[in-house]
Amino acid sequence: MINKPAGRTATAAPCRVTVCRGCCCGDAAKIPGVDHTGQIPRLRAALEGAAPVRASECLDVCDQANVVVVQPSAAGRAAGGRPVWLGLVNDDEALADIAAWIRAGGPGLAEPPGVLDLYAITVSRRVREGLEG
Repeated sequence: MINKPAGRTATAAPCRVTVCRGCCCGDAAKIPGVDHTGQIPRLRAALEGAAPVRASECLDVCDQANVVVVQPSAAGRAAGGRPVWLGLVNDDEALADIAAWIRAGGPGLAEPPGVLDLYAITVSRRVREGLEG
């Protein structure tokens, strides 16, 4: 039998955030003028205590660099939320909007700020399953 840590249940599992840092995302030569190195630490600071942020190898949507994927919390998934892929996330205002949305509940629990519609991208099933699987 596997014991869960005290105070942590499946329904308490938070949103998870994945930031692409592969071949094109995070590359100053491809996207100049962006503080790629500071992007993940700023997002982690904005989400401290609310959601983990991890860097990933290439997510295979290089034409949309920088890519951020927000996976719903357990409660958000139960409410119908699905992972949301965001592309061209190259400014601090977008990071702030993403953090505010996640702090409000994220996919399935809170409507994203309207501006995030401009960042939403659709990826192939193969790419999606690579992250979710």
